[in-house]
Amino acid sequence: MNQETLTNCPICSSTQFSTHLVCKDYLISQSDFTIQSCNQCGFRFTNPRPDSSSIGAYYQSADYVSHNDSGGGLINKLYRLVRQYTLQQKLKLINSTQAKPGKVLDVGCGTGLFLETCHKGGWQINGVEPDANARTVATNRLQIQVKADIDQITDNEFDLLTMWHVLEHVPDLPQTLVKLRNRIRVGGTLLIAVPNSDSLDAQHFRNHWAAYDVPRHLSHFTPPTLKKLVNESGFAFQEMHPMYFDAFYIGMLSTKYRDGRTNWLESIYQGLRSNMYGSRTGNYSSLIYVFRKL
Repeated sequence: MNQETLTNCPICSSTQFSTHLVCKDYLISQSDFTIQSCNQCGFRFTNPRPDSSSIGAYYQSADYVSHNDSGGGLINKLYRLVRQYTLQQKLKLINSTQAKPGKVLDVGCGTGLFLETCHKGGWQINGVEPDANARTVATNRLQIQVKADIDQITDNEFDLLTMWHVLEHVPDLPQTLVKLRNRIRVGGTLLIAVPNSDSLDAQHFRNHWAAYDVPRHLSHFTPPTLKKLVNESGFAFQEMHPMYFDAFYIGMLSTKYRDGRTNWLESIYQGLRSNMYGSRTGNYSSLIYVFRKL
């Protein structure tokens, strides 16, 4: 495996880092990866990390649920069951951002289920998905040509651009935000969903917290660091929304990683605790951030 090491913080360019945690890749390699924290702005990121020629190998698993529509055991079957409800909730949310359905670009669209929901809701859909297998499934499902890279998208007047648990996978954050901004109309909406490493379940499970998902997750956001990154890229923060089910799903995976089997009772209990903590502090397990292009 070829690795690269960041010498500057992607958000504030500081060169002073501290070790936050050392986490294991439970999905593929069983190798340890270090998560560092910027001493200046607090941004957390996997460092060192696989380079662009090596990272693809860390996604090749039947348990990687966003790239396939079957398999993955009982936890992912439950995930897919809940997903039918959450897709409708996502559609309700995006409809609230616009006066009427318009043009949406979903970056990291996986197998296309969200875009399929959007299309049924009256939206004009476009998608980007780097994984070849998932892209083929999405293209067949949606009957549109899903692109492999955002550079292949020439339209710059999208009403809405969405990234559902995608930005944490992106290697070059500032450059990517520029590309996103260039494809949204003025006043258009950027919607980003990412895990929150300041959530109570992250604090409880620590290096076993499944949403660290090293080395696939290169960035480990909190509300202050995500807002700082996106606001400095020409967007204005509007609001945040919780993703309640993520705390339970992540708890199931986390206890499995820690104990070798899922502790269902603890997963439910910690999910409830995390959501209660989030209702007081805003630090839910995962958050949806809504921004407007200035």
